[in-house]
Amino acid sequence: MTLTEQVTKNIIRKLISGKDYRIEIVTLINAEFLQFAIEFFKNIAYSKIKNEDISTDWYKKEMLALNLPTDEIAINSGLNKKTITNMYNSGTRQVVIDASYEHYEMLYNAIEELTKVEDIDLSLTIKFNKVSVDLNINESLIVINTLAVKRAALRGGLWSTAGKQTEGPLMVVLCKIFDVPKENYFIKPRAKRVRKGTVNREVDFYLHANDNTHKCEVKLMGKGNPESADAVIARDSSVFVADKLSDQNKTQLENLNVGWVELSDEDGFKRFENVLESLNIPYKKLQGNLDEKLDKIINELFR
Repeated sequence: MTLTEQVTKNIIRKLISGKDYRIEIVTLINAEFLQFAIEFFKNIAYSKIKNEDISTDWYKKEMLALNLPTDEIAINSGLNKKTITNMYNSGTRQVVIDASYEHYEMLYNAIEELTKVEDIDLSLTIKFNKVSVDLNINESLIVINTLAVKRAALRGGLWSTAGKQTEGPLMVVLCKIFDVPKENYFIKPRAKRVRKGTVNREVDFYLHANDNTHKCEVKLMGKGNPESADAVIARDSSVFVADKLSDQNKTQLENLNVGWVELSDEDGFKRFENVLESLNIPYKKLQGNLDEKLDKIINELFR
């Protein structure tokens, strides 16, 4: 799961400007979910029409078909692949298929029991290409559950991805704002096994001067997140950059002798100057208009 380049640029602009970046992620979640919902309803309509004279479970036959990608099979069963991997310590195709089929049967039976006990009626009507299909209460609840699972999966994935894909470029932008020489900072991809065709976007960022190398930690987190200092201790970082920090976070970091930057504070990015000075990293004070310089830096970085 990736963030678009434009969203990444927007997040960085808002972080440097002290604005909340979260609306960018929420907007992306909405866009991806709505696109999924439209395609999902199209598939449901097509599958129902195709199997309207068949007495077997058409949803299982079509939406959990063995020729589908495992991600789709898992979501359509009411699970996501990450949950299955956590449950079974494996994400192999056969494990995902077996777990998805088992969960679907449990979900189907639970819905059957519920509709027997509760005197309620619910139906969904999907119109596609002037053809209308109706889903009964059992089918409707399965579809609704699948949509809920997909949105939760998108939400978790995109929030996590936002931090991973923004941390490196954000630190580069901070360095360029204060004209830190290129030889005094570098990015190193974090060692991690990835599937063929994918890119490891997790990185470590370092400041370097006078034969000393300083690791920097970036966290896009809510105020008061208790894991902040723990992350710095675990990764032996000298610099901590976050969008929000509580007073307790700041005290913890200062006790650890870690330079911190809270971007959401008024002109919070300017505290990075203090960090550079304390580490003897060469830099220049910001000259001119921040917005103009920021636009230039971002356009050069993402061209």
